[in-house]
Amino acid sequence: MKFHLAINMERIDGNFSMEEVARHTLEMVRMADRGGFEIVWAAEHHALEMTIAPNPFQLLTWWAGQTDRIRLGTAVAVAPYWHPIRLAGEAAITDLVSGGRLELGIGSGAYQREFDRMRPGLKQTDGWRFLHEMLPVLKALWAGDCAHEGEFWSFPTSTSVPKPVQKPHPPVWVAARAPMTFDYAVEHGCNIMSWPLTRPMTEVEAYKERLDAAMAKFPGARRPTFAMMRHSALYDRAEDWEVPVRAAQRQLGQFENLFKNLGDVVDGFPKPVDLAAIANRAEYDPKMLSENLMFGTPDEVIAKLKPYQALGVDAFIYYASLGLGLAEQKRSLELFCAEVVPAFG
Repeated sequence: MKFHLAINMERIDGNFSMEEVARHTLEMVRMADRGGFEIVWAAEHHALEMTIAPNPFQLLTWWAGQTDRIRLGTAVAVAPYWHPIRLAGEAAITDLVSGGRLELGIGSGAYQREFDRMRPGLKQTDGWRFLHEMLPVLKALWAGDCAHEGEFWSFPTSTSVPKPVQKPHPPVWVAARAPMTFDYAVEHGCNIMSWPLTRPMTEVEAYKERLDAAMAKFPGARRPTFAMMRHSALYDRAEDWEVPVRAAQRQLGQFENLFKNLGDVVDGFPKPVDLAAIANRAEYDPKMLSENLMFGTPDEVIAKLKPYQALGVDAFIYYASLGLGLAEQKRSLELFCAEVVPAFG
């Protein structure tokens, strides 16, 4: 099993300056590069301090110049917010300047709040339609001249300038939870990244069943690389288990605000939802968070990862951004690189 790092420039409140957060994020990426991680992922979000990533390609270009070997991925570029010609070109130039290290993750978008600002009138639940139209057009633009007449985009003959270094194009990933997206990924040769949020291992098993079902629908298709993401935090002493749990509860309270489009966001900072008052409050129980998320001492985390490996998860995505203090984040990644990565070598 390989390891990936997903990390955001992240401010839960104004206690850290943007400059501090930027320095910390780059340091974490460099640690992952030295520590044997295969890919680092940058998100795309807009007008939210919780995920400061208006253009993931800009972040990847920054990281490319500061790392030696780690591959660089978008998790994810949001299809409804892009024009195909622009997305093809920005991806290709990132592949060029990084020496062919791009992994292109593409998705349909997460928060209705962002759709209301970036694509007014579009429902988040319809974002997948843009993804389905976008992907074949990207591949055609990377291959050469093409014209397109579609539901969402139309343009005369054009091409991607530059072309990607990797041939025929960089690996393509999709963010998948719904069976339909697993089917689409397998049919179109995309790798898969899934995020079971705070739910138990049964959710991970359900995603694997969806992958198996998709493979059965398309006999002879290449099996995609199957990656699974979890919030992750390691600590030296077992008695410190509540530290990442408290941080996660605070950050997930902001996530619930955005996910349910409650609208209470001031100067980019979402107000946390009272988790005890929401219908799905059981998903944020402290003991449950400690058990389901990748929290623990190095030995505990190794034991938690073994079932993922046995299930057939090809890569574990260490999601570092959960509102934890910067020093605690750094120590967590140090422990993971020093003790967990070698256990799966």
